[in-house]
Amino acid sequence: MKPSASNQPSNPTPEIRIVGLAGSLRASSATRMAVGWALRGAGGDGARVQLLDLSAYHLPFLGQDREGASPPAVERFLADLRAADGIIIGSPEIHGSVSGVLKNALDLVDRNLFEGKMLGLIGVAGGRMGASETLSHLRAIGRSLHAWVVPTQVSIADSDQAFDSAGQPADPELGRRLSSLGSQVAHFALLHKCENHVQFLREWERAGSNDGR
Repeated sequence: MKPSASNQPSNPTPEIRIVGLAGSLRASSATRMAVGWALRGAGGDGARVQLLDLSAYHLPFLGQDREGASPPAVERFLADLRAADGIIIGSPEIHGSVSGVLKNALDLVDRNLFEGKMLGLIGVAGGRMGASETLSHLRAIGRSLHAWVVPTQVSIADSDQAFDSAGQPADPELGRRLSSLGSQVAHFALLHKCENHVQFLREWERAGSNDGR
């Protein structure tokens, strides 16, 4: 007798974990607020989300951890990244590139940790031109680490006016773009984790690319 559909074994949706990494140590920075808003988009797509606070890790500079075992702070940081299926990285644009604190944090990881993970990018600039240089550098870093850098990216200009005092995007369109970025990271992380490679590649090709606006 053929088992009924209700008796067929089900394949529960795997849990997806998305973490955010903001390249600013200020709790009230526009970069941290932007990453937090993108994480809300990932959470709305069903992912478990967490904002990793670089200031709480007290990471050493690259090279200071070369004598013997890595410091506990580095191991904790790497473990938090390793447990994630996707990572949303945001950086202020400083002198035309990513912040030093973020670059050092990324220098402490190896390619195996990022291999196959979904990566969403946010660049934040104080001027009107946006953070295109920072996004370009972050995308190159992501490719070097063998991550899947999702097509959607967000460049934020005039950062001191981008969020209100409550941390809400001053422009609803900015909020929509940040939420869309987080949702895309969570969506592709789920497809990748489910090993639905055909659907993954089809949707990836349809997603295309954008200029970060």
